[in-house]
Amino acid sequence: MKWVNVLGGVVGAAALLGLGIILGHFAIPKGADVPTPSIFQDLDLEISIMQQLDASRIRENLRELSREPHLASSPQDEALVQLLLQRWRDPESGLDSAEASTYEVLLSFPSREQPNRVAVVSPTGNVLFSCRQSEQNLTGEQGVPDVVPPYAAYAPPGTPQGLLVYANQGTEEDFMKLQAQGIKLEGTIALTRYGGTGRGAKAVNAAKHGVAGVLVYTDPADINDGQSSTNETFPNSWRLPPSGVERGSYYEYFGDPLTPYLPANPSSFRLDPDTASGFPPIPTQPIGFEDAKILLCNLQGASAPAAWQGALGCDYKLGPGFQPNGDFPADSQVNVSVYNRLELRNSSNVLGIIRGAVEPDRYVLYGNHRDSWVHGAVDPSSGTAVLLELSRVLGTLLKKGTWRPRRSIVFASWGAEEFGLIGSTEFTEEFFSKLQERAVAYINVDISVFANATLRAQGTPPVQSVIFAASKQIPAPSLGGLSIYDNWIRYFNRSSPVYGLVPSLGSLGAGSDYAPFIHFLGISSMDIAYTYDRSKTSARIYPTYHTAFDTFGYVDKFVDPGFSSHQAVARTAGSVLLRLSDSLFLPLNVSDYGETLRSFLQAAQQNLGVLLEQHSISLVPLVTAVEKFEGAAGALDQRISALQKATPDPLQVRMLNDQLMLLERTFLNPRAFPEERYYSHVLWAPRTGSVATFPGLANACSRAMNTSLGSPAWAEVQRQLSILVVALEGAAATLRPVADF
Repeated sequence: MKWVNVLGGVVGAAALLGLGIILGHFAIPKGADVPTPSIFQDLDLEISIMQQLDASRIRENLRELSREPHLASSPQDEALVQLLLQRWRDPESGLDSAEASTYEVLLSFPSREQPNRVAVVSPTGNVLFSCRQSEQNLTGEQGVPDVVPPYAAYAPPGTPQGLLVYANQGTEEDFMKLQAQGIKLEGTIALTRYGGTGRGAKAVNAAKHGVAGVLVYTDPADINDGQSSTNETFPNSWRLPPSGVERGSYYEYFGDPLTPYLPANPSSFRLDPDTASGFPPIPTQPIGFEDAKILLCNLQGASAPAAWQGALGCDYKLGPGFQPNGDFPADSQVNVSVYNRLELRNSSNVLGIIRGAVEPDRYVLYGNHRDSWVHGAVDPSSGTAVLLELSRVLGTLLKKGTWRPRRSIVFASWGAEEFGLIGSTEFTEEFFSKLQERAVAYINVDISVFANATLRAQGTPPVQSVIFAASKQIPAPSLGGLSIYDNWIRYFNRSSPVYGLVPSLGSLGAGSDYAPFIHFLGISSMDIAYTYDRSKTSARIYPTYHTAFDTFGYVDKFVDPGFSSHQAVARTAGSVLLRLSDSLFLPLNVSDYGETLRSFLQAAQQNLGVLLEQHSISLVPLVTAVEKFEGAAGALDQRISALQKATPDPLQVRMLNDQLMLLERTFLNPRAFPEERYYSHVLWAPRTGSVATFPGLANACSRAMNTSLGSPAWAEVQRQLSILVVALEGAAATLRPVADF
């Protein structure tokens, strides 16, 4: 596999050294040039700060950020690095310090000399039909020279050719159904649609069954509520136009592919790119649904199951090959020509620092990635626009000398996220020990506004209370005094055995830069955004996601006219940031983990208990461990309440806050999931088993289900159960009084 070392590392090494000095400096208290903040958070000041966040400024930020395509490592991406540095070094609204750090990472690009191509060819090799190689230029922005053509990043080069089959979403089950129908998959080209499984998994699953190449498209049924005509799609509505193609990374893991667990510094050991794992095994190319319609509606064979049908206006057939009376001769084949190449490129993170006045060695991190596939107005520039406005308001107060937080705030603009969370992962690898020792929480605002209906938040249980508290204080846009919290609960809610009806807080997977912080470092994390009313659309995400139609005009006209939802996210995330950085006691409610643990335990008892008993595996130790945690968390809550009513000793507060901060780390076990890269959190690792319980236990039981008594698979179930018990007992021990070892 060809790869090119494009840029050297001298500048990168110097920048990383500078970044290390800045982060290391946090541990040294500085002479504050502003009054020391009150030991209790000033809520009046918080409200004042939130009112200064300006929707029109966010709008102008977005216009500037999305003016040009800014693919990771491109000159336009570097220009945004300089923009961030300029803003964060501004003498009137800047931060204490700002630096860029550079990593040398492996990225994947299509060839400009040999564009990727998908074509229908006759038995004699004549090209009968070619799919579009670029999206239709509907607004003038899709035709600018720096728009990267649609491609599947990290898909290998190759020119496979074969009969076409339709494989639905490309899951393992989908390919098994095709085989069960007697369809020979060896050497075919599989047409799949987005959804159901990850991008890269479609190619992995296909290759297992001998498929030679994969095509991926977005079906209007999945993104446009079935609408597909030009007058029903962008630029006439927010829906994906027929030529729209979702780009994306098809790499299986996150982080730089050649330096797993090591920062991608020039001196770091690198894997051989020809043998590194995680890349799609066969050539893969995304296409628009207008081209997918021509291919799919000409297939022969049995009709696809009802669940596999879509909205292209024809009966979806399975193939293989084309029908004799269609647009192509029956023995025509599909050729997929992919000419992607791997390159080592320099990619930058930008950090802006506000030094804490009392605890400068405790960091609250707020991050968003900067790079996009094309203009990226929604993803990610809506988040960066909010980030810049929030940092402007706080920086202005800082420069005026009227405010400084208790703890340090680290604003981060991550590079190369779209290729696999690379910038944030390299950062966590480089500063692993420091962040584990000192990071309080990570706030992620990637796409700040998917749509303008309601707040949507994801996070680990301890952050639930601070998000709830912040959202109760902020009015929802255009709803006559209703709070963001009250509006949120109308759209997403659940019944809590502790609190009654509350908004639903989603769990964190690996879809954005929070992943290395929670899964690898065990730092309490959250992701905050505004989203759409799911009762009004079945779209799996906003329709122009990762296409050349995700532009400023798209946001301004369809997603958030007036930018009031952007402002609402800025206020909510900003309030959470201030509460975490300024409160005397960290607003992390560890007791809320008890509800999650109890739910997981009950699911295990109800769905796995009998099966485990048949194999002489008892859940009693797990029950006891959960009870220990609940008791320790409740006792800690009582100690906090008592200290809040007294005049607490600063050392007592510090010790207690460290217990709150470090709880999440106790759930890490780097040996729990040896088959998974970076995943070590025993509560939030990927769950492949069907039971909504502890992921390691669910996955192990799923694999052991049909094996014999005493098999290695059942030994793994026992091992996973032991890992859980030890983690929960360790968590309980962490929450007990520090003197009670």
